[in-house]
Amino acid sequence: MSDLLERLRGRGWRMTAQRRVVAEVLDGEHVHLTADEVHARAVAKLPEISRATVYNTLGELVSLGEVLEVATDKRAKRYDPNAHRPHHHLVCAQCGSIRDVHPTGNPLADLPDTERFGFTVSDVEVTYRGLCPNCASA
Repeated sequence: MSDLLERLRGRGWRMTAQRRVVAEVLDGEHVHLTADEVHARAVAKLPEISRATVYNTLGELVSLGEVLEVATDKRAKRYDPNAHRPHHHLVCAQCGSIRDVHPTGNPLADLPDTERFGFTVSDVEVTYRGLCPNCASA
């Protein structure tokens, strides 16, 4: 389970009702919602929350480094609260569902020096693609 709410409280982030609802919607494991999905779930909890407030709050959370913005293919950006535990993504090529995965090994070490072209590599993003069980059985 994500600890997003605890992390935000620990930072002293001003927890307005709107911000709290957005954080609650995002909190959890394997959560990768679009901004529109966050808004729809937030409205169910706080009907007066505006789309602009949701977008602005997501932008703040990304800027703070508390939420990752995940872009896969040409689909809408998704927001991942699992920002403080290194992980990769498994994406369904058909429906776009995303799961966090934690493979063993060190992908930085897997890139040979001859393929670094003088770069000092500091981060790796790996996306595995395939069909989720629902799409594979359809």
